[in-house]
Amino acid sequence: MYKLLGGLKDYLKWQDIVTDNAIFRLHNLFTTVLLLTCSLIITATQYVGNPIQCIVGKGLPTHAINTYCWITSTFTMPDAYLREVGSQVAHPGIDNDFGEEDHKKYYTYYQWVCFVLFFQAMLCYVPKYIWDSSEGGLMKSLVMGLNVGMCHEEDKCKKKKILIDYLLRHVRRHNMYAIRYYFCEALCLVNIIAQLYFMDSFFDGEFISYGLRVMTFSEQAQEDRVDPMVFVFPRVTKCTFHKYGPSGSIQKHDSLCILPLNIVNEKTYIFLWFWFMILATMLGLLLLYRLAIILFPSLRPHLLHARNRMVPREVAAAISRKTDIGDWWILYMLGRNMDPIIYREVMAELAKKIETAASNSP
Repeated sequence: MYKLLGGLKDYLKWQDIVTDNAIFRLHNLFTTVLLLTCSLIITATQYVGNPIQCIVGKGLPTHAINTYCWITSTFTMPDAYLREVGSQVAHPGIDNDFGEEDHKKYYTYYQWVCFVLFFQAMLCYVPKYIWDSSEGGLMKSLVMGLNVGMCHEEDKCKKKKILIDYLLRHVRRHNMYAIRYYFCEALCLVNIIAQLYFMDSFFDGEFISYGLRVMTFSEQAQEDRVDPMVFVFPRVTKCTFHKYGPSGSIQKHDSLCILPLNIVNEKTYIFLWFWFMILATMLGLLLLYRLAIILFPSLRPHLLHARNRMVPREVAAAISRKTDIGDWWILYMLGRNMDPIIYREVMAELAKKIETAASNSP
């Protein structure tokens, strides 16, 4: 198992220079690794074990029926889930269909699950790819190794001067940098919501309410209970196979099929349901937070001061007054990456030079 999943640990390695938010990384890195892990586990389970095992009658080859039912579909009878197992029905959802095709619920998703999870993982990585491409290593270039406090004084002073000169020359020119990043955060929320509806469509409208039904299952009366995990991911289904008899007439063969892979699927998707709901909530709150930063500039000095308590409030206020949202975001992210003492010195000197430049301008 470690050999199978060990390569994914590279996605979660520590970043020396941070250019994004923790929630952004939860979407782009953790969720991508989570979905790839689920895809690999289901793929291994599918091909190492037997994903389907059907009970067939005499004269029928078991392997052929297993293959046929796996690549086509199996079905249950939804109205049989409320009947008593052992006396009225053999298994939940298993009953005579009496030739009524409209009453059957077909399951065709199980052979596609591993591919869909992989596709979802790629979609979760898209915002990071877009941001890394548009960011272009700017933050790493600005930090210049000043994230390490123990450095030569002359070298440190030289790098601080280069950084301050850059910030003064390019003041009010970083708005697109912030807009691109905020766009990528919004893209994360769009992706999660779209994936929730995609999975709901993939499971015939059963996924959006899946977690809520699982949570309320134990609170329902015994006679009204229908296990939502068994309903969405049945362990036993039916499959109909037709073949020609000795005289050329069509014979119908009913088979009971056991789907052990659904034991893995049901646990995988209940975890994904909770994770996607939590992540969508966090991303929604994050976008509201970003909107507040854009609409209420008075919040920015407080956030700069909170980023590094050693930066005086008056310094943070002076810088925030003379900069746009893009410059403010650059300075805020520098506070996350630079040594706190060096960052305080840079901010103090930058505030003085910005005020001087503003007073000298006509």
